[in-house]
Amino acid sequence: MSTFKLVQYPSPRVIGRWCRQLPSWRMQTPNTLAFSSLALAPNLAQGLDALAYTSMTPVQAEALPLILAGRDLIAQAPTGSGKTAAFGLGLLQNLDPSLIRLQALVLCPTRELADQVAKEIRKLAIGIPNLKVLLLTGGVSLRPQLASLVHDPHVVVGTPGRVQELMRKEALHLGGIRTFVLDEADRMLDMGFEEAIRDIAARVNKSRQSLLFSATYPAAIRDIARSLLRDPAEVRVAQVAEQPVVAQIFHEAELAQKPAALAALLLDHKPDSAVVFCNTRRDTEDVAKSLQEWGFFAAALHGDMEQRDRDEILVCFANGSCNVLLASDVAARGLDIKDLSAVINYELPTDPDVYLHRIGRTGRAGRGGLALSLVTPREMPRAHVLADSHGQKFRWATVTPLSSKTVNPPQPTMATLCIDAGKTDKMRAGDILGALTGDAGLPADAIGKIDIFATRSYVAIKRELLNQAHQRLSAGKIKGRSFRVRRI
Repeated sequence: MSTFKLVQYPSPRVIGRWCRQLPSWRMQTPNTLAFSSLALAPNLAQGLDALAYTSMTPVQAEALPLILAGRDLIAQAPTGSGKTAAFGLGLLQNLDPSLIRLQALVLCPTRELADQVAKEIRKLAIGIPNLKVLLLTGGVSLRPQLASLVHDPHVVVGTPGRVQELMRKEALHLGGIRTFVLDEADRMLDMGFEEAIRDIAARVNKSRQSLLFSATYPAAIRDIARSLLRDPAEVRVAQVAEQPVVAQIFHEAELAQKPAALAALLLDHKPDSAVVFCNTRRDTEDVAKSLQEWGFFAAALHGDMEQRDRDEILVCFANGSCNVLLASDVAARGLDIKDLSAVINYELPTDPDVYLHRIGRTGRAGRGGLALSLVTPREMPRAHVLADSHGQKFRWATVTPLSSKTVNPPQPTMATLCIDAGKTDKMRAGDILGALTGDAGLPADAIGKIDIFATRSYVAIKRELLNQAHQRLSAGKIKGRSFRVRRI
C-alpha cells in the first residue's frame, strides 16, 4: 500500500516551518492554511462563512487537498480536530445537486455523532439549493425514514445497523455513491460493526472515493483499509497540542468508597459541567443514583437507553440543566459539549488512547481543563501504563470520601421545560421565545438554549423562574395553540 508522507503537528507554532517542507501546493501563497487557498466550489463559501471557518486545522490542511484531488484517504486524527469539515467539504464538492440520487454516505458509530455530523454538513451546504441530507439511525421508528427515502437524498449520514437494515429493505440505493466515509472507524470496529461495514461497502459503487477517519490506527483498521480503499494516502495528526492545558490529577480510592470519593471531588472542584466516564452500563446507573441521593443533578447515559431518553439527557446536559453526566465511552462518542469544565475517570480505561479521548473533551481551544481520576489499588498498574505511554509523571492528590449525606452540592443555573410540539407542528425557536417573553413575561436573558425535535421542543429557563415559565406557558398559547408543557 503506497502512502502519503506522514506529518505530525506537535504545536501550531511550528506549522509555518513545516509548510516549507511539504509538497508544492503548500508553497503557492503565504496564506496556504486559509480555505480560500483551495479550489473549492463557490457555493461552499457561504457554508464556511456560516460556521466562521477561515483557517484550516492541521487535519484539514493535510487531508483536503488529497480529498479534492480524488484520492482515497486514511486520516488518523483526534476528536475535535476538524475532521468533519474535511470530509464534509470533500463530499459536497464531489456531488451534483441537480442529480436526484444518493451520492455520499457517511457511517458513524453512534446516533449522537451521526446527528452532529449531519448538522455540520447541512451548515456547510447552506449555499447549495435543494440539497437533501438525511439522518438514518436506530432508536427511532423506521416508518418516517422509509417515507423520506421515497425520493433519494443526496447525502446520508447514519449508523451501520440502520443503514444496513434500510439497504436490505431495498429502500436505500447505494449504486450511485461517489463518496463513502467511515467516521471514527476504530469505534465502529470496537462496537462490532465490521461485518455490517463490509456488507454496506460491497454494495457501494466500486468507483467511489473512500475516506476513513480514525482516532487510533490498530491492526484491525489497517486490515479493513486494505480491503476497502484503493491506494490510499495517509495523514496523521497528533493530539499533543491539547494536552498541556488539561490538569491531570489522580486520586487513590478503595473500591467500596469510590461513589463517596467521586462526590467529594465534585464538591471540592465544583465544576460547572462534568462528564464522569464509567466502563460499564451498570456503573453509570448505580453511580448516578448515588450522586442523586447526595443532591447532585446527575444523569446516566448508555447505549441501552431509548432514543427519547438519550435525547432528553443530552439536551439537559448541553443547556446547563444537568451538570454531571455519567457515561460510557460508547455513549459519550459524538458529544458536542463546549466548555466542558471537567472529565472524571470513575474507572481507568485499559487503553491509553481511550484515556486521551476522554481527557481531550475538556480544555479545548486553549482553555484550561481538568481531568480527575479515581484509582483503586488494583488499577494502579493501569495508572503506571498510562504514565509510561505519555512519558510523564502524573500528579497525585488525596481525596476524603464523603461520610454524610447532608451536603449542599451546587445546583445548575438552568432548568428545562418540554413542549409537546416540534418540527411537524411547524414550531420554531422564535415562536417559543416570543411566548416566553410576551405573555409569560420572562426577560430574554432568563431563556437559554432551545432545541426542537420532530414532535417536541425543549427550552432552558433560569431555575428561579421555572415555576413562572411553566405556569404561564401551560395556561397560555404558542402560535395561537395550546400545548402540553412539562418539566424535565
